[in-house]
Amino acid sequence: MRATAWLSIFCFAAAVGVLQVRAQPDNNGFVSIDCGLPETASYVDTETNLPYVPDAAFTDTGSNHNISAEYMLPRLYKRFYNVRSFPDGARNCYTIRSLVAGLKYLIRASFYHGNYDRLDRLPIFDLYIGVNFVGMVNVSNPDGVETLEAIVLVPDEFVQVCLVNTGSGTPFISNLELRPLKRKLYPQVNATQGLVLYARRNFGETTDTIRYPDDPHDRIWRAWTRPTIWDPLSVTTTVTTSDIFEEPSRVMRTAITSRNTSENIEFSWDPEPDPQNPMPRYTANMYFAELQLLSGNAVRQFDINLNGDRRYSGLDLKHNYLHYSVIYNDKNPYPVSTHYKVSISATANSTLPPIINALEIFSIIPTTNAGTDSADVSAITTVKTAYRIQKNWVGDPCGPKALAWDGLICSYAISTSPRIASVNLSFSGLSGDISSSFANLKAVKTLDLSHNNFTGSIPNALSQLPSLTSLDLSNNQLSGSIPPGLLERVQDGSLNLRYENNPNLCSNGDSCQTGKGKSKLAVYISIPVVLLSVIGLLAALVFCLLRRKKQGLGNTIVKPQNETPMSHVPLGGRNIRAQTSLQLENRRFTFNELKDITNNFQRMVGEGGFGKVYDGFLEDGTQVAVKLRSQSSNQGVKEFLAEAQILARIHHNNLVSMVGYCKDGQYMALVYEYMQEGTLQEQIAGNGRTGRCLTWRQRLRIALESAQGLYS
Repeated sequence: MRATAWLSIFCFAAAVGVLQVRAQPDNNGFVSIDCGLPETASYVDTETNLPYVPDAAFTDTGSNHNISAEYMLPRLYKRFYNVRSFPDGARNCYTIRSLVAGLKYLIRASFYHGNYDRLDRLPIFDLYIGVNFVGMVNVSNPDGVETLEAIVLVPDEFVQVCLVNTGSGTPFISNLELRPLKRKLYPQVNATQGLVLYARRNFGETTDTIRYPDDPHDRIWRAWTRPTIWDPLSVTTTVTTSDIFEEPSRVMRTAITSRNTSENIEFSWDPEPDPQNPMPRYTANMYFAELQLLSGNAVRQFDINLNGDRRYSGLDLKHNYLHYSVIYNDKNPYPVSTHYKVSISATANSTLPPIINALEIFSIIPTTNAGTDSADVSAITTVKTAYRIQKNWVGDPCGPKALAWDGLICSYAISTSPRIASVNLSFSGLSGDISSSFANLKAVKTLDLSHNNFTGSIPNALSQLPSLTSLDLSNNQLSGSIPPGLLERVQDGSLNLRYENNPNLCSNGDSCQTGKGKSKLAVYISIPVVLLSVIGLLAALVFCLLRRKKQGLGNTIVKPQNETPMSHVPLGGRNIRAQTSLQLENRRFTFNELKDITNNFQRMVGEGGFGKVYDGFLEDGTQVAVKLRSQSSNQGVKEFLAEAQILARIHHNNLVSMVGYCKDGQYMALVYEYMQEGTLQEQIAGNGRTGRCLTWRQRLRIALESAQGLYS
């Protein structure tokens, strides 16, 4: 049995190791994913000799499908034989890791439907890179390949490519490819904008498609196959290419030219708007190289016009034999239009017609939407993994806003990354220890982990969350004591803590070590500690009075008048039958009222075993002392109610009178009249307002009269 368990662990570790290896970029930094490929399969593509790997290491949602047999045509590459579809959830994502932060990447997603679901329904859905919209995937033909290719700057060491269901069919994907680009390439791309490919054409070539290894960045240059009146030109020698685009020499070895100087080279395109980008902006890169060795009198010079407006004048290729010239816009895209027409025309001085070798047309997309703070992403992703959370937690936690993870509330600010401000994982079926990763969510204000099956102790690290104001741990199976850091936060009023219905959780700190079956009842009086000698004397006198009082009362129980029973006093969600009662004339305060009375517990005037005492004023200006029970106090709810019962009945010159009490959730407090002359301890030490030290005769009288006040 043990051997079987170890074998299972070994096999699982080996499988994880294989997935991790397959999730790494290859020696070129390329990532080539065949989506829907079985986990154990991988192969080398016959077109590029690049290795393709399954997608199991990049996503944990969706399901694999093979396309229908009638669509597996001989011309079809293997990477289109299968797909992964995502019928569940609004957003499903691939996460590609081990990237270089701040580098530009070409990301290409391809879609070949092939009636994989046998439903003959073609979907429309959106594609995102991170939190930024790239484009709409509109599958119009089951045997046609749709491709979305973008060049973006990746700010982190990972990137997520997400398919978003827009209600027009099930998203799917055939393959996903990522290629690193040098930082200097494509200067139009930066942190605020990216490029989406509209067309990439290799003029003069009529049959082949050029990609890796001819293009070291694996861009796909498609031959211009449309009928044309233009004449092709080509050479077999190497053509020097630019260092800001690194177009392949093989692409630059072919070109087209018009037949005479009076004919222009023209090409046009119509914009492709979509609901999220109704007025797309465009830019183009045009590549030129002279492929003919010109005589001394020959001139090839031309202008470039867009929609009739001059964009570039007098480009002369006389000195560019087998060398590049590139025309592009790195700052100003083309004006928005419903139709774009580029015309290349010879100048009046030109003896030769115009020429062009290659062309790239891109739409411009904004990439200004910032992803969630990376530390927050790391923390919440660790939580997701630790508890195998089944919510649709995919993609960026906070963005876009409409796709934020269930149970999260995020804060959004201009020019900064979104932060996770609230986490609600109540009723999520979570078990085990509370992960310390919650403590890495530094911007979280509310954390609700209630109604789960958490066990173990509460991590004190949660007290270090600087913004945390509400923590709900109720209805779990937690044990041990509440950490002192959290108790301090509760005591100073900065944290609202709920922990009821954790049967093995103790809220009294060190007093949790009390032996089973034993109980302690402490009666607290609102008088500061006196010297040991006075305490001993007072204890002896109280004992005598109690004994005499017991002999006089016998078995008769006298219920005080003007009292109303307080039954079912709520504490942490449990109903405890109180055996005491409070006078109606004593006021019951809420915790918020106490905060107003004490100006948010601003001035502390004393501290004892029960808790801290704060100075305060009622609405009518009456000065009061508010004694707030510390969560680390040994005094429980029964002791608190007993003390409140006693003080509610006390009216004596040597004992302060209670004004009211507070029992609000976990908060318990006593409100009593303020001692203007200072505490008894201060008077004994000579630190009171009079500056005189009490004599032993005065101390004895106070002890006797205090005992009489308590038990008369």
